[in-house]
Amino acid sequence: MERSESGIRAAELISGLAAANGVPPGVVHADRGAAMTSKEVSQLLPDLGIERSHSRPKNSNDNPYSEAQFKTVKYAPDYPQEFESPAHARQWLEAFMAYYNHEHRHSGIGYHTPASVHFGTAGQVRDQRARTLAEAYTAHPERFSRRPEPPRLPETVWINDPSRRREAALQNP
Repeated sequence: MERSESGIRAAELISGLAAANGVPPGVVHADRGAAMTSKEVSQLLPDLGIERSHSRPKNSNDNPYSEAQFKTVKYAPDYPQEFESPAHARQWLEAFMAYYNHEHRHSGIGYHTPASVHFGTAGQVRDQRARTLAEAYTAHPERFSRRPEPPRLPETVWINDPSRRREAALQNP
């Protein structure tokens, strides 16, 4: 949370995240804001081996994950309509992001938390859910129309699948 956007701060953020978590494979998708189209970020991403992807101009639907997160933020029961200070905003957002990443279960990733998927525990959680559902079915099959199974984890989640973009570029030179 900063008072203003800048390419330098965006590049610092991306570099810091890459250093702390490793370089994300594939693509970073962003809006066409000044920070994400800046020279600093435009040069950093290829240096890290990351492909860039940008939303179409004036089309918020190109980044559904960010838009869903913004909606979740704005509809949080304790979301303040105004922040008293930048420190207050940082404090609130830090607590919210801890909840969002470690407690909130997301439908797009099989009702797991982002942290569980990121740290590789989602498979174990899904296995436990499957055992619990199997026990419930065995104990009371009359309560079910079919044998229940927990949602599957997606193999890959894309905003703009780079293979489709390459195919489209080849078809429309």
